Amino acid sequence: MKLYVVGFGGGNYEGMTIEAEIAIRKSELIVGYTIYIDLIKKIFPEKEYISTGMKKECERVEIAFKESRNRTVSLVCSGDSGVYGMAGLAIEMSKNYPDIDIEIVAGVTSAISGGAVLGSPLTNDFAVISLSDLLTPIEKIIKRIRCASEADFTIVLYNPSSKNRAEYLRKVCDIMLEYKPPETVCGYVRNIGRDGQKSCILTLDRLRETSVDMFTTVFVGNAETMVINGKMVTPRGYRNV
Repeated sequence: MKLYVVGFGGGNYEGMTIEAEIAIRKSELIVGYTIYIDLIKKIFPEKEYISTGMKKECERVEIAFKESRNRTVSLVCSGDSGVYGMAGLAIEMSKNYPDIDIEIVAGVTSAISGGAVLGSPLTNDFAVISLSDLLTPIEKIIKRIRCASEADFTIVLYNPSSKNRAEYLRKVCDIMLEYKPPETVCGYVRNIGRDGQKSCILTLDRLRETSVDMFTTVFVGNAETMVINGKMVTPRGYRNV
């Protein structure tokens, strides 16, 4: 009676932690969001799978717990299961399944893997903010953007845009431009660790005019962020010590 909640990284085998691979290999059943299951199937085609669609998170966790009564199960997420993933919900719902041994398995979230693609934008303090207002009111998201911008954090934006939120990145850039100069170094990475990976380093004013989607992670530098040899880097200040 074992349930692993596994973050498997960007979707490629090379970006998966050894711990995540071990947990999935130990599991007889893999449960997850349809898009994530399609990615994992390419790596572990021999496994049994159950998938559910968007907005079916509670149903997905319920399935995973019920199946865990009879066999070992992995509930999978891309990136890290504790960063906008299923770990929190699984722990919340675990009170209804006290007989199930639940283990959270860390993965590489896109702030880290995408940052590596761009260079080293997160060497100093940074904030991670999701622009999805499905579960968080937009007013709270805007307040967090303002506070992080005023404090001059490097900012990582998850879920920056969708069909219903096409203008959100532009609006957020307008807020950040109140605190950051237009030449602030920014970057984005789409499909991190997957087929069609694409990255770009640009300025904040250019980012404002850029179209992105849900599979893109956006990085907005702080006052010290710069481009060196084509890489985005936020110095921590070692050279000043």
